[in-house]
Amino acid sequence: MAEFTLPKNSKIGKGRHFKAPAGSTRVRSFKVYRWNPDDGQNPRTDTYEVDLDKCGPMVLDALIKIKNEIDPTLTFRRSCREGICGSCAMNIDGTNTLACTRAIEDCKQDEVPVYPLPHMSVIKDLVPDLTHFYAQYASIRPWLRTQSAPPPDRERLQSPADRDKLDGLYECILCACCSTACPSYWWNGERYLGPAILLQAYRWIVDSRDEDTGTRLDDLEDPFKLYRCHTIMNCARTCPKGLNPGKAIGEIKRLMLARQVG
Repeated sequence: MAEFTLPKNSKIGKGRHFKAPAGSTRVRSFKVYRWNPDDGQNPRTDTYEVDLDKCGPMVLDALIKIKNEIDPTLTFRRSCREGICGSCAMNIDGTNTLACTRAIEDCKQDEVPVYPLPHMSVIKDLVPDLTHFYAQYASIRPWLRTQSAPPPDRERLQSPADRDKLDGLYECILCACCSTACPSYWWNGERYLGPAILLQAYRWIVDSRDEDTGTRLDDLEDPFKLYRCHTIMNCARTCPKGLNPGKAIGEIKRLMLARQVG
């Protein structure tokens, strides 16, 4: 039987435990991944006890309370607190989601595990390195590409029916929850674009105002960019916006087939 072991510097150790103040009556523990590239230490998990009577309802509220009142060294991204920027994407209670929209009471484990998005390199603590992810997004050239001259007196228009085709696509906030939940992206992330980027690619392919559909499909005609999707559907299950990247990928494949048989 083959045995596999992680490198020594990849093994996660047990860190510090921060108790809740005396007299706290409604306490919830959060086991948070910690790693600092500057101290040469292995990753660890620190446990923080939070008094929920003095904390907001969301996991992000707990993280902010931890940083402000318990451990100011904790590092994470946040911005809008409304689920529209994607900054606070992380793995909470075993699921990729947004800390600002995940309610503490919805977490099933008594000690809530909070980790950075899986598969990504970590910059520090809960901050993943999304450089490659955004480079893949740039590679699809996500803007309206046209050859005809724009109307001189108005925007490029589309019918309500054509506009409806963008629903379920334009809402993507590029939080990377779906891509980092996809096993195909874990194993082939250097070449497979992943669910989030392919959802965005389809958003421009299906836009009736775009005039470069053929080139967009040509760019995706690759054994790895598109066809590493095996319809596992982790992407749809984990998307915090309720979108279905798997369906969009299926539509791209259908268009590819239609070109070949047409």
